[in-house]
Amino acid sequence: MTCLPATLREFSWSAVCAVTPRRVAVLIVGAFLAAAGAVTPVARAQRAQAPEASVKAAFLCKFASYVEWPAQAFASPEAPFVIAVIGDDDVAAELARMVPTRALAGHPMVERTLKEGDPVDGIHLLLIGTDAVNGRAETARAARARGVLVVTESQRGLVAGSIINFVVSDDHVGFEVSLPAAERSGLKISSRMLSVARRVVQASR
Repeated sequence: MTCLPATLREFSWSAVCAVTPRRVAVLIVGAFLAAAGAVTPVARAQRAQAPEASVKAAFLCKFASYVEWPAQAFASPEAPFVIAVIGDDDVAAELARMVPTRALAGHPMVERTLKEGDPVDGIHLLLIGTDAVNGRAETARAARARGVLVVTESQRGLVAGSIINFVVSDDHVGFEVSLPAAERSGLKISSRMLSVARRVVQASR
């Protein structure tokens, strides 16, 4: 598992899962802002008002650090770690703001916004948002076949083939995980991350 920067190592998964999208994400967004050097009173006020899109974008960046990525996932030691979004412009905008200062084990994070029908080659993590109304299952299957960590935000996201699905309940953002889907993509998810998931679908033996 790739190590997190110091500001994020100090931030616990239990704290992530306790935040609410309206009051919100003081800890998780604060960790990313602090890592970027934004520690002014204005920055503190902004992160206290973080919307749901900011919480989800921060989750996506954090998910990447709790997955074992196969060596063949990267063409070179300097190749970027690509987080793509389809069907959620708000999260895409938040990611575009967050990722320029972030890296995963030396791989700079970049955000890519896709349209329905775009190829999923060269992507490591893909969020399929609720506005992606056509071909969600097909997109998820095509991405998984390429070893992509597929994340959704729909009621039956795991059934549709995603590995991680966002769940918003009682104004709290959480997530559920499908281990069979992760295994089919050749990905291994950290037990620390699984321990705070709302639900984990286990592989049948």
